[in-house]
Amino acid sequence: MNAQPLAPPFTRETAVAKVRRAEDGWNTRDPENVALAYTPDSRWRNRAEWVSGREEIVGFLTRKWARELDYRLVKELWAHDGDRIAVRFAYEWHDDVGRWHRSFGNENWEFDGAGLMRVRHASINDLPIGEADRRFRWPLGRRPDDHPGLTALGF
Repeated sequence: MNAQPLAPPFTRETAVAKVRRAEDGWNTRDPENVALAYTPDSRWRNRAEWVSGREEIVGFLTRKWARELDYRLVKELWAHDGDRIAVRFAYEWHDDVGRWHRSFGNENWEFDGAGLMRVRHASINDLPIGEADRRFRWPLGRRPDDHPGLTALGF
């Protein structure tokens, strides 16, 4: 992730930057690097799975991106207050037989004073889509600055 963490209390501007930084990190699909944005004892709920600490985060993300191929993510700020940020997101991926999905969700984040995430709660729903229905077609990696966000896409 970036060397200089954005830390609470968050303003609208810093919350938007924090959300984009998280999106950029996850779009690398590099579990070891992504895990550095979380406290060593970070606690997650992701769907029905509970994850604790960076080692489990790395394992979780490794499994996730081995299953969710060609993953591309867009996040958008929903709300912020003090050391908390709420986001909504969508990502597209395909399975090992080429079936495409768009996953929609919401996350609630809580940060420590240094700007590392200590709590993450994610609720996610998956929608099967056809390849022709994909909306996230940029080359793998960071979403281009001129690519529409969720609101512009009507999500």
